[in-house]
Amino acid sequence: MRSHLLAATLTVPMAAASLALVALPAVAAPVPTWSVDKAASRLGFTGAMSGQAFNGGFGRWDAQIAFDPANLAASHVTAVIDTASAKTGDQSRDEAMPTADWFSVKAFPRATFVSHKIVAAGPGRYVAQGDLTIRNVTRPVSLPFTLAINGPTAKMTGSLPIDRSVFGVGQGQFKGGDTVALKVQVNISIAAKRAN
Repeated sequence: MRSHLLAATLTVPMAAASLALVALPAVAAPVPTWSVDKAASRLGFTGAMSGQAFNGGFGRWDAQIAFDPANLAASHVTAVIDTASAKTGDQSRDEAMPTADWFSVKAFPRATFVSHKIVAAGPGRYVAQGDLTIRNVTRPVSLPFTLAINGPTAKMTGSLPIDRSVFGVGQGQFKGGDTVALKVQVNISIAAKRAN
């Protein structure tokens, strides 16, 4: 009788422990991280001055990317841009951009984008929702992009229209859009390699 009671006493907690283990959710695999191939990537912009379009880009920037199309909830990106590296190929314009009227690089040396959510928008298409900060002004933005993953490599392209005046880019006589258009199109092309 005692042996039966002992066996029952041991069996009940062991069974409960087994059920608890079965009930535990599977541990999700870590989201792959990606390193940017700087030589094959570009962060550019298009603006207009006196009705004439011009193109420019940032020479120094980086992005921390964790992305898995099967796990968008855990995917995220953070980009940091050195505002002093903006160039358009026009000397007078390039000399003006670092000044207090424009990027004010001494006070605000970096612009950032931090995603809070990435959602699917169709085959190979996504939208990164997050915060863009320029001149210490932060605004929510939605960045639509396409992505093609081929084994350990990926290619992303996206474009985002912004109103420069919202971020205080363009002060004094440049605050309005009479000479320099308020709308700026940010163009992104990233080649990346899987890091893990």
